[in-house]
Amino acid sequence: MLMDKVAEILAEASAEAVEPRFRALSAGEVMEKAPGEIVTIADREAEAIIARRLHELLPVPVVGEEAVAADPALAQAIHDEPAVWLVDPVDGTSNFVAGRPDYAVMCSLVRGGLTVASWIWQPVAATAYRAELGAGAWRDGERLTRPPAPADAGKLTGILKSRFLAPADRRRMEANCSVFGEIDPGRSAAGIEYPEVVEGRVDFIFYWRTLPWDHAPGSLLLTEAGGVAARMDGSPYRPEAPGCEDGLLIAADPDTWELTRGVLLNA
Repeated sequence: MLMDKVAEILAEASAEAVEPRFRALSAGEVMEKAPGEIVTIADREAEAIIARRLHELLPVPVVGEEAVAADPALAQAIHDEPAVWLVDPVDGTSNFVAGRPDYAVMCSLVRGGLTVASWIWQPVAATAYRAELGAGAWRDGERLTRPPAPADAGKLTGILKSRFLAPADRRRMEANCSVFGEIDPGRSAAGIEYPEVVEGRVDFIFYWRTLPWDHAPGSLLLTEAGGVAARMDGSPYRPEAPGCEDGLLIAADPDTWELTRGVLLNA
């Protein structure tokens, strides 16, 4: 019941506040919330709708991307509260503003530091992903299992998100990636990229900055489909308040994760 209801909330909020503005934003509906970070009226209105309805469904704190941008202290609830909702009302805002279809509406439920349920709605594709801890990953009612990845690094396809790395580390990792078969530039939206790994179009992704509303939904989807989402020291991904920047490597399976980590960290 909860899984279905949350999926409905995301799709309905998207239909009300997001989709009518796709490729129809006016200049006054796009603002800068921080240097290099934009927000739109669609982000703010969708988050308000989703937060209200999620809290009515399960009255625990709602940690939304836009609410935290206004009051960073709200993110501490991830660590202080027994359970929280995480909400990303428009994941891939830059794509949305540019009229590119790669954006998503996402949320997840975190209990005791673990993501226990997650939802990703891709409006342009009209595709819904969901995952529940211990119960599997699903796309529009079809159970997902990550296909096997190639054992040869030269045949792997990956994405390296190196923008926030220190320059020396970025140069080293980019050079190391010459071992792989193909490095894709990515889609600038975790809600698009994680499903690509789950469905076998990409074999791994390295992220440096890991905002919780970006990564909690997809990491659960991936791990429930048989993949791996872990910090570079091997510890499983857990949602953290903004500020955690110690790398996250997601991969098709444990062997691919180990192989990729070894290549990326090769000095």
